[in-house]
Amino acid sequence: MALYEENDVYISNSISRKKELFTALNAPNLGLYVCGPTVYSDVHLGNCRTFISFDLVYRYLTHLGYKVRYVRNITDAGHLENDADEGEDKISQRARLEQLEPMEIVQKYTLGFHGVMSRFNAFPPTIEPTATGHIVEQIDMIQKIIDEGFAYEKNGSVYFDVKKYNESNDYGKLSGRKIEELISGTRELDAQSEKESPLDFAIWKKASPSHIMRWNSPWGIGFPGWHLECSVMSTKYLGDEFDIHGGGMDLKFPHHECEIAQNKASNGSEGPRYWMHGNMLTLNGQRMSKSTGNTLLPHELFTGETDKLEKGFAPTIARFFMLQAHYGSQLDFSSDALLAAEKGYHRLMAAYRKLASLEPSAESTSEFKVAEWHKASYAAMNDDFNSPILISQLFEATRTINSWENKAPLSASDFKLLKESMQAFIFDVLGLEDIGAQGSGQKLDDVINILLDLRKQARDDRDFSLSDAIRDKLADAGIEVKDGKDGSTYSISL
Repeated sequence: MALYEENDVYISNSISRKKELFTALNAPNLGLYVCGPTVYSDVHLGNCRTFISFDLVYRYLTHLGYKVRYVRNITDAGHLENDADEGEDKISQRARLEQLEPMEIVQKYTLGFHGVMSRFNAFPPTIEPTATGHIVEQIDMIQKIIDEGFAYEKNGSVYFDVKKYNESNDYGKLSGRKIEELISGTRELDAQSEKESPLDFAIWKKASPSHIMRWNSPWGIGFPGWHLECSVMSTKYLGDEFDIHGGGMDLKFPHHECEIAQNKASNGSEGPRYWMHGNMLTLNGQRMSKSTGNTLLPHELFTGETDKLEKGFAPTIARFFMLQAHYGSQLDFSSDALLAAEKGYHRLMAAYRKLASLEPSAESTSEFKVAEWHKASYAAMNDDFNSPILISQLFEATRTINSWENKAPLSASDFKLLKESMQAFIFDVLGLEDIGAQGSGQKLDDVINILLDLRKQARDDRDFSLSDAIRDKLADAGIEVKDGKDGSTYSISL
């Protein structure tokens, strides 16, 4: 029996505002779509948190035995400076500033995005389509929407008719907004506007003579609206109806709301059955914003080359820090929080390494019940991918492992279950890396073992003051020495 058949996963569905039992449309196959970046600048940590959150979802569903088709798009055209269908395309604007071709900008920042996510040990999606690679499909969807009576053409641009759509559907069902409130909250259209209503949004925009990125269409030379690409690419690769759609909370309105409307207008289905939204990051208690300068880029986090942090942090420690909060909750980046996460990370990894050096006993005599712990760990992830609860379970195991000496008071079967589960949850599900087990970690082991040999020699020579001094200095550095009948061992207890 596959693990997904043994585990009931519950997801907080944004569209129902309820935690619902997840059932795949066509198990073991599963479709997951996540809105990717607009590649006009370096990816920021808020983006990274969203993609790490959905990497966790992808990893866990795969761990359960689902065959996940994970689609995450690259927006390389159509994303204007604001959501009112005004301003310049963000990529075209950056191309002008850097005096490059738009596709050079796209290539530069796509490669940068891939590099950052690789450092965070995030799996690449199984399909990564681009907006410019699906212009034909976007034109086809626009024509379907027009044919169904939910869009109109004006002077070479095509607009989605929100009021018409709302006559037979519910525009605002995802975000919880009522169309009457949306209307009252919009400003009157000026004389230059082509829209019939301020709520209408462009699904094709006529290109001005100065617009760099442009394509031929039945309505003239132009470019697709930003919201359209995700409707096209999600349904092309996952079907008119599919399992899960994810993205940042900031995309819920208008981007995802518009996706639902476009899907329903073109093919009669709303698309995903479950909507998931990751929450935002703050920095030192304030919202991250380029306009205020309260920002932190991944390379600044890794190197510490910023006045926002005391030092740099390894990517896997930053990932561990992010996963200590539920994906749906707000998370604040600060030096103190990262330093605490770093200490916790090292405790966890030291316990995992120690486990590998232990041997089982004839029977289980420990108060730590492995089967119950194992069940509780899965229950955490089954409850809306609750990584902080899973991590607390791992720390419970860590405290127990650190209390053991040379033998684990567990039977061979319990010991095997604990080792395999620790490895699966730490590395396969959470996606952490053991930086202490890499080259620098081996050198640290060698140095500490040299000091332990010197300490043993001091004890043999009855030089207890030197022996105690070595032990105390190691403790000050966060390395705890334990003396046993078979010699001395150590653990990193930062």
